[in-house]
Amino acid sequence: MLLGTFRRISINSVIEKAKPTISAVLDELGYELVDLEYKTLYGDKHLIVYIAREGGISLDDCEKVSNALDKPLDSLDPTGNSPYCLDVSSPGLDRPFKTRRDYERNFGEQVEIKLYAPLDPTKSKDKLVVGTLVGYDETGVTVETDGGEQVIEHNKIALARPYVDFS
Repeated sequence: MLLGTFRRISINSVIEKAKPTISAVLDELGYELVDLEYKTLYGDKHLIVYIAREGGISLDDCEKVSNALDKPLDSLDPTGNSPYCLDVSSPGLDRPFKTRRDYERNFGEQVEIKLYAPLDPTKSKDKLVVGTLVGYDETGVTVETDGGEQVIEHNKIALARPYVDFS
């Protein structure tokens, strides 16, 4: 027997509702909104705000942004009275690139690009390209490697992210 009606809140509606308010607060504080997620973690709903700025993100930055977002998000109520945890974080060292801005932020940096298939299967079976990101446009990315510049079309890229050398 159904005792009450439960309203399901779509992930996209929460993000769409919260994003303008979050962006405005971050702009005012001098941070960039990198990504926004609304998901279940450990049985609880979490609104996760990923931020960036020149010079990196510290724990103090995360606390400052979290405190600045509390009242505006409480007033906005993007989840329609459903409880959630607000998490503010840096994107992380090896966060995959999702947007043009992710690529722009990493120009001149070492990146790793995992491919769906080798660029030239007659020469190599390798599906990994590591090099310096030197270009991005609507057709693909350009990476400077030991073998010279390689242009890789977007539809051939399975994953692109900063290269992290753990050696």
